[in-house]
Amino acid sequence: MTRKEVVVAVTAATATAVAAAVIIGRWMRRKELQRKHTQRILMKFARECATPVSKLWAVADAFVAEMTTSLAAASAAAEENRGSLSMLVSFAGSLPSGDEKGVHYGVNLRGKEILLLRGTLGGNEEPISDVQKQEISIPEDVLNGSFKELCDYISLELVKFLGMNPGKETEEVKKLGFTLTRTVQQIGSGSSISAIQRKSLANDDDDTVLKEYVNDMNESLERHGLKIRMNTALVDDTVGELAGGRYYHKDTVAAVTLGMGTNAAYIEQAHEVSRLKSAIPQAQEIVISTEWADFRSCHLPVTEFDAALDAESLNPGSRVFEKMVSGGYLGEIVRRVLLRMSEESALFGDTLPPKLTIPYILWSPDMAAMHQDISDDREIVNKKLKEVFGIMDSTLAAREVVVEVCDVVAERAARVAGAGIVGMIKKLGRLEKKMSIVIVEGGLYDHYRVFRNYLHSSVWEMLGDELSDHVVIEHSHGGSGAGALFFAASGDGGGGGNQDSEN
Repeated sequence: MTRKEVVVAVTAATATAVAAAVIIGRWMRRKELQRKHTQRILMKFARECATPVSKLWAVADAFVAEMTTSLAAASAAAEENRGSLSMLVSFAGSLPSGDEKGVHYGVNLRGKEILLLRGTLGGNEEPISDVQKQEISIPEDVLNGSFKELCDYISLELVKFLGMNPGKETEEVKKLGFTLTRTVQQIGSGSSISAIQRKSLANDDDDTVLKEYVNDMNESLERHGLKIRMNTALVDDTVGELAGGRYYHKDTVAAVTLGMGTNAAYIEQAHEVSRLKSAIPQAQEIVISTEWADFRSCHLPVTEFDAALDAESLNPGSRVFEKMVSGGYLGEIVRRVLLRMSEESALFGDTLPPKLTIPYILWSPDMAAMHQDISDDREIVNKKLKEVFGIMDSTLAAREVVVEVCDVVAERAARVAGAGIVGMIKKLGRLEKKMSIVIVEGGLYDHYRVFRNYLHSSVWEMLGDELSDHVVIEHSHGGSGAGALFFAASGDGGGGGNQDSEN
């Protein structure tokens, strides 16, 4: 090779290297700009979701104000005089004392499924034992049929259930508790189930209807030869959790469900409920279902992602609190934030993952699994991104961002739920003087460890070392749906059960 040829070759190689360096430099600058934009989106979102103690107290005080306003309304139908909380009287009677004994039965209606239960109470606050459960899907024709058809279906399934789980039964008639668990599934608005869920003890008509439901269930049980009877009305499963807590400890004053849906119930003084029927003795325990899923306040840390989710939901403007704290929505909020990052800063590469655009594709169990991944390279996050969104080649940096987004969403949800709990105890005037036990049940609390820790820490931060000793948060006794068994053990009395229509 001649000297000239060598010079030309070197010059060409140099030019190629310079060009490659320029391209690489531009690529690196673009990636850095994308990374910074991702961080800006994340930091803005985290800032808007922030829940310092001052914010939590503002939420708690707003919750107390809404509770008080609703309870003071002359009637449940007087919407113009009520706040965002329905505050439905769900039970007026005697809750378990801890002395109850014997075999009891339960039915927990949960969307399109029923859970059948049988368990034995030993009295003297002994734990429930010999619990058998069976979950059964409800056929579409029964879902959309009359309540009597549902009763007959339940009775037939109870006959099968007893056949598969024989016990030492006596001729004595056993008690049946019937609870309803809220979900975010859509059930036909004309179905018997959705009709049940809209009823309460709020007015005479609903009270009459609910008594008819109890009569229909008992008639069906008798027709099918079962020595089982309902002695109380249908109630929200949260009320059943409260009954379970009261069986174990007399200082149990409230219960909270934190699952796919959410609700809170507590024991109120009769004189606090202006619309309460005068026929109910003052001495009886009045259980209020707050229906806190509908709680609204300017103090809630609502973001543009929450506003968009609400606007595009089946019930825009409704159940604002639930859309912020329940498992039915947390994954969707995470998806929306990740979608924004993917669109604006190529979080998962230059091509937008198609599945990332599908609403509600990310459920809270998958979100919890990613959030709680402590492996060095976030193996579980990588696996879930592949399974849920079809993202096959995420970077470690992107997976770290996913965990951070999950953390922001879960922390906000748990902390505002904690503020609601503190609000209930404050409304009862028990923060400084009395021990108060709050029972919590639901998938978020049961299986999402970080969520649970955030909930407990929010209550502790709000109350401090001294007052936090007065509020004890305990897991529900007997597991999901077991509230129906404890409610069966409640003393004769009744009232309405309530469960608003599905989302």
